[in-house]
Amino acid sequence: SEVERILVDEVRKAGGRAPKWVSPGNVGVPDRIVFLPGRSMPIFVELKTETGRLSGPQKVWAAQLRELHQRVRTVYGLQGLEELFRELGMPDSARRVRQIRERQDKSKNIDVKRGTDA
Repeated sequence: SEVERILVDEVRKAGGRAPKWVSPGNVGVPDRIVFLPGRSMPIFVELKTETGRLSGPQKVWAAQLRELHQRVRTVYGLQGLEELFRELGMPDSARRVRQIRERQDKSKNIDVKRGTDA
């Protein structure tokens, strides 16, 4: 997804890594594990659309990781990604995501206007 690609790219720009977590036989693990320089703990990130919902197994995994004192975040769309970057002290990444959101919003407005004019 676009959000996943941006997450990986921005984390890499910050000197970190965000590998995909693939765990055969373990349904519901978070999508990405984010490692950032200067931080001792990774952040487990589940990516959803703006209206997406966590499945039962995803909720269970998130709870289990939190019980193990791990950082777990669910990111809902570009706005959620912008908020995550702000929380992680990555203001440049947050700004770039905001700019992408603004461009998409302008594009949607143009498409709506074209649709009513046609």
